[in-house]
Amino acid sequence: MDQTVYYTSVCRRNASNLLLSLLACCLLICCKQDDKSVRIIFVGDILLSRNVRTEIEAHHTFPWETLKSQFNSYDFVIGNLEGAVGDPSGHVQSGNQSPVFGIDSIHIPFLRQAGFNVITLENNHSNDFGEAGKSKTIDLLQYNKITPVFLDNSPQFFTVKDVVVGLITINIVLSRDSTKNQVPSIEIRQKLRLARSLAKMVVVSIHWGSELLDWPNQEQRDIAKWLVKNGADLIIGGHPHVVQKPELIDGKPVFFSLGNHLFDQKYPQTKEGLMVDIHIKNNAFTCDGITTHTASHSFYPQISGKITYDFKSINLNNKDLISNKVTIRPVSVSKNKDHKIVLEGYQEGKRIWNTPPLSIITLTSGKLDGKNDYLFALEKHFSTLDGEINLRPYVYSVNDNGISARWRGSGLAWPLLDAQLSKDDNKILCVLHRGDSFINPGKALNSNRLAAYKWNGFGFSGINDSLKCESCLKMFEE
Repeated sequence: MDQTVYYTSVCRRNASNLLLSLLACCLLICCKQDDKSVRIIFVGDILLSRNVRTEIEAHHTFPWETLKSQFNSYDFVIGNLEGAVGDPSGHVQSGNQSPVFGIDSIHIPFLRQAGFNVITLENNHSNDFGEAGKSKTIDLLQYNKITPVFLDNSPQFFTVKDVVVGLITINIVLSRDSTKNQVPSIEIRQKLRLARSLAKMVVVSIHWGSELLDWPNQEQRDIAKWLVKNGADLIIGGHPHVVQKPELIDGKPVFFSLGNHLFDQKYPQTKEGLMVDIHIKNNAFTCDGITTHTASHSFYPQISGKITYDFKSINLNNKDLISNKVTIRPVSVSKNKDHKIVLEGYQEGKRIWNTPPLSIITLTSGKLDGKNDYLFALEKHFSTLDGEINLRPYVYSVNDNGISARWRGSGLAWPLLDAQLSKDDNKILCVLHRGDSFINPGKALNSNRLAAYKWNGFGFSGINDSLKCESCLKMFEE
């Protein structure tokens, strides 16, 4: 071998090794500098039925083979699963002629293998096999260490690197069982309020819009504006099966539709998808887009490009919920459809206590007596007073040892629809009551009444101050 060629080869190899070492060092340094950031990726609609299932079984292939390494670089990978575990051949058709998306239970583990750790189930196909099918899907996802998120267990709280993210899922598209969620509604407003109280970032995943329409309709815009007004920092949409261009609405990013991620539709626009790359750092977040394309001979997505949005950095305005110098953080505890929240108390970054699982609907902090911090909560409990599982107001005091109930109310003067401390004066409790009463329950349910209360040290007393009631009226005007 020519000596000159040998030396040149060695030099090139050494130079290559040096370059690789430098790149590795740079990556390590970048990772260390960025170790407090949180990365989340959202993908569009996922189908594990029909032709997707045929491709999996016929070719013995894995749909996310080219994407799983990308997904592994994120803290959370979130997608929307269309359908439910069940056998479509045994399904009895009803008046609703929309397709039935039956998922084979052996394919649910594919989601975990791909890197998904959160799957949303609030869409028009999650009830294709009724409540039993949805429950089975939830059980299998949980068994595979994937968190299923639907309206009943929203908000679902996820904590990573001291950042708490609250995720709420909504479906406003008519399902096979002729149900859908209502927006605006008291229930969803309460969920947004709870997420706003306990999370740094509030995300809404919503199924909405018109199929194959590549721009948002007016209903989407109106709902997005309401969601942002009531606390959403980021909105991720699905159902149209085509990508709809995102926009800022009142300063918050709204991705109206991510289109299809893994699906078998054959129209050219349905073969294009969008993944949203969220980067949270220093109490702000940025959004980038990663586009996918599905080849004509397959239904599996492939990365096709990147998009940089002119959204700049979006500030997160949420403050920690603090009572008596104790920072309170949530932990979601779900088993199938039974959802509760454990509250954890922190001081100087260390957990000092935690509560049993609680059925919390609303949680706020305020100086009810004008001096001391208290927690006001709405919780769901059964009461012999009305024989219902309904909203009950609670007042807690907080100290280094945990929380202790100072007052457990049955429903104040009348059954409750909603209650929250006044924004103008948190010594005042504003309450929206049902139109019926504990003495004569179930009557006049189509009406409601507003009342204002003041903490007296042992409970709440009604007040007749018209200005206070006017202040409360503004809180419930929607």
